[in-house]
Amino acid sequence: MTNRIAFQGDPGAYSHEACQKAYPVMEALPCQSFEDVIMAVRNGEADLAMLPVENSTYGRVADIHRLLPESGLHIVDETFVRVRISLLAIPGVRLDEIATVRAHLVLLPQSANFLKMHGIKGVSAADSAGAARMLAEGENRHEGVLASSLAAEIYGLDVLASDIEDHGHNTTRFVIMAREPNYARRGEIAMMTTFVFEVRNIPAALYKAMGGFATNGVNMTKLESYMVDGSFMATRFYADIEGHPDDAPVRRALEEVAYFTNSLTILGVYPAVQARHL
Repeated sequence: MTNRIAFQGDPGAYSHEACQKAYPVMEALPCQSFEDVIMAVRNGEADLAMLPVENSTYGRVADIHRLLPESGLHIVDETFVRVRISLLAIPGVRLDEIATVRAHLVLLPQSANFLKMHGIKGVSAADSAGAARMLAEGENRHEGVLASSLAAEIYGLDVLASDIEDHGHNTTRFVIMAREPNYARRGEIAMMTTFVFEVRNIPAALYKAMGGFATNGVNMTKLESYMVDGSFMATRFYADIEGHPDDAPVRRALEEVAYFTNSLTILGVYPAVQARHL
């Protein structure tokens, strides 16, 4: 055991914040890409992977649904992080000195009202925490960064404004993945099961597959289709349901789904967290 949890981005990224929130006693291991995060767990460099799957404002995180089924890893937990966007600058700079800000592309539209109000131009960056690191290494008094307060703490930057996101509900959901599944646990609130499946090429296959959840009283909280191998025929689906595969209603529902699908793979069984029900 390495006692490490891998995440994508530089130290101070929101994924880093998620690691600290969910596993404060573990060492957070920064990785350049989502693929690198997965590989770090597969090769034993880390025990867990922290991966964002969706944001309440921005929607689905690109590429994640494609990567998870092929990762060889299993979802063992989930966590939700309220994305609080701060405007960071080098020490001593005033807000009225900032002309431009750099941030990951998804953060800029999430704080559009604040930037417009202060006449600040947004410039996209590959990684907000990385932009904070580069800002700290220079002396540009007219440039800021949109990032977490954790990034400010790590790189010695001043926080000129906090909570500047347009929507107070701005939250990212992360899944935590490991090399081995853990079906033994039972959550205090509920259990979640995540799976992917491909429907058979028959009329109304998806409708018939979903019917098993309705008739067995199983709540489906997420269903998304996505392309496979560049095909525009949406045949693969990603789903989250409430319950454990050992629960009789879930077991019956999954059996019905299997009848109308070419394949069905469970990606993880894990406790639901309180934030899901707030």
